[in-house]
Amino acid sequence: MKNLFSVLFVTLILISSSNGQIPGGGGHDNPDLKTNVSIMQQWQIGRFGMFVHWGPVSLRGTEIGWSRGREVEEEEYDNLYKEFDPVLFDADQWIKVVKDAGMKYFVITARHHDGFCLWDSKFTDYDIGSTPYKKDVISQLREACEKQDIQFGLYYSICDWWHKDYPLGSPGGRKEKKEHDMPAFFEYMKDQTAELISNYDPEIIWLDGAWENPWTHEMGMEFYKHLRDQKNDLIINDRVDKGRRKMYDNMVLNGFAGDFETPEQHVGSFNRFFPWETCMTICGQWAWKANDKMKSKKECIQTLVKTAGGNGNLLFNVGPMPDGRIEQRQIDRLKEMGNWLKINGESIYGTKGGPYMPSGEIYSTCKNNKIYLHILNSPSPIYTSITLPLLPGKKITGCHSMKGEKLDCKIDKEGVTIQLPNTINDEIDTIIVIELNGSAEDIISIEIN
Repeated sequence: MKNLFSVLFVTLILISSSNGQIPGGGGHDNPDLKTNVSIMQQWQIGRFGMFVHWGPVSLRGTEIGWSRGREVEEEEYDNLYKEFDPVLFDADQWIKVVKDAGMKYFVITARHHDGFCLWDSKFTDYDIGSTPYKKDVISQLREACEKQDIQFGLYYSICDWWHKDYPLGSPGGRKEKKEHDMPAFFEYMKDQTAELISNYDPEIIWLDGAWENPWTHEMGMEFYKHLRDQKNDLIINDRVDKGRRKMYDNMVLNGFAGDFETPEQHVGSFNRFFPWETCMTICGQWAWKANDKMKSKKECIQTLVKTAGGNGNLLFNVGPMPDGRIEQRQIDRLKEMGNWLKINGESIYGTKGGPYMPSGEIYSTCKNNKIYLHILNSPSPIYTSITLPLLPGKKITGCHSMKGEKLDCKIDKEGVTIQLPNTINDEIDTIIVIELNGSAEDIISIEIN
């Protein structure tokens, strides 16, 4: 029965793809509202983007939204905007960090769960226009992205623990307000997102907070349609609706809205059928925290490789400081990733995950007639040779290291064995390039024994 389900599921996906569409879109209420394959592919080939969580909460160094009414009293938290004056904010410098890191797109929290808006919204005074800084952060970043040819995206929270009409409040949505008006709040959301799309023309809308009870499946489908009515070629994540986690199953069988899945703080599972993006912090906290433990260069690069090997994107988060600067140590770490991509980017950008499925420390990506085998090493080599399953219908025409060193490749009925001399070993990622006599992208995914 399980095998029958898998066949049915894959068949439905392939039918959708053959019609120039992917599973997903507006849910069962809007069956014809689909995101075109080419739009999603344009986003997917970039593979790597920057996420930014920022706002007045950076003045306290606690978590955005979640610390309201917990580490920081509500009244104090809600008045931090009166002190928020990031005089050292430089949008061009931020996006230069994005560019130098090898990132291809950028997403910032226009409004998080705490309700504060980083743009001057005509629908609330709880925004950047009411701070000492006053300048429109979002417009500056949009212009900087255009100059640097970076795709621009906006995060917008469905839940708003500050707003009087939203039914739940802080801490963490656990308190129910005595008076609320969810229909009025829904209209507020529509007004604000229409304003954001009209004013800043984002390519991506990244929603969050749909797990809370006031938000329904029907609202998710309606809101997806509302967003796409504002701009038809928007990319909208799964958190618009209730289908988060194993979304590609839900999209086909249960009719939830959304265009891509969003595993959080872990690398998603291998999936060639439905687009996905891991969102992860470079440190421990989403918003800035002094002396927050930062991931090593090795961990950062290997996370990117694992994500690409699973056929996903990586949205890597930084939290800027209250004065508007990104910490220099985070800039340096991201620059290290960018330097690595300058050498090895062809094995990440524009690739598909596979055809060899992730196995232990072995990942693969492919593009055209090349397979890039990624061996994620510990400080010393973990392999002197590696044996892989045969590639059905393909002939190997060459095998070499990323630097071009030719490698001994033996093929027999047991599989393909590649010798790995110490000269090609890299303590982060040893990359082997396997060249074929045809496309590697159409090979059905293969498990490594």
